[in-house]
Amino acid sequence: MTLSDSFGRQIDYLRLSLTDRCDFRCVYCMAEDMEFLPRAQVLSLEECETLVETFVQLGIKKVRLTGGEPLIRNGVVDLVRRLKQIPGLEELLLTTNGSRLEELAPALKAAGLDRINVSLDTLDAGRFKALSRTGKLEKVLAGLQAAKAAGFERIKLNSVILKNRNADELENLVEFALQKRFDISFIEAMPLGHIDDHQRSEEFISSADIQDVLQKRWQLKNSNYSTGGPSRYWQINDSQIGFISPHSDNFCASCNRIRVTAEGRLLLCLGNEHSLDLKAIMRRYPGETQRLKNSIIDAMGNKPERHHFDINETQIVRFMNTTGG
Repeated sequence: MTLSDSFGRQIDYLRLSLTDRCDFRCVYCMAEDMEFLPRAQVLSLEECETLVETFVQLGIKKVRLTGGEPLIRNGVVDLVRRLKQIPGLEELLLTTNGSRLEELAPALKAAGLDRINVSLDTLDAGRFKALSRTGKLEKVLAGLQAAKAAGFERIKLNSVILKNRNADELENLVEFALQKRFDISFIEAMPLGHIDDHQRSEEFISSADIQDVLQKRWQLKNSNYSTGGPSRYWQINDSQIGFISPHSDNFCASCNRIRVTAEGRLLLCLGNEHSLDLKAIMRRYPGETQRLKNSIIDAMGNKPERHHFDINETQIVRFMNTTGG
């Protein structure tokens, strides 16, 4: 069986948020003084497992665990181990800020996690502290080294670029990726949630502008590499250089993704509020798998054709940590 929406797009990729909590407070992601969900409102790990089993039976092939910061969720390694045993799941991935990778990378690899993406916006310790408000660069770098030592291949860095904060580090970030044999994707900041640290329009830099900077030093070769996500890749040496461009180069026509938030909302589009409360269905009708499947199938008809981001205004009031990264 396959999931599809009313525009004929096949949906085979689920991003599942394990928590809205995070040990960082990145300036483009959330407010400094955040209020997080009461724990009773967050999906249990058993509910997460039930949802993944259900979605895989409906044709989902790839699942990415996100947050907030998924590695601060107690029991995450055991959840990875259980999810990897689900028949039909082809890839299990995780996106992390890297703060706990040094401790958990070997256990995650042993549990069967396939690939890891790590957020890294700067290689300057002072800037890292300013951008993350609470993070330490040395912990993330140690985590990356631990992930590599544990045997993870095709580790990818995710970098959100802000014109006046870290755009002058583009070459340094690529040089670091090349040296360590990591892939890297540059992400245009998305207008989700009210932030008070800066004006998004003043900090916006397009993927094309980033490519122009990089092409002055390297030849960006066309690449047919794909991870099944929104990144469009070019190649420098053995590293893939990706660009996620929700503003300047809309990728909705090929969207194959849905999200489930930490509180169990099936979110059909990052830039719209169309959603279905899966947690309410599971808790009201425990064990009724077919009812859950039918609800998911019916919800696909509400997946919109595209988002309409405007860098000058906040159209979606939920923060990215609530959405699921």
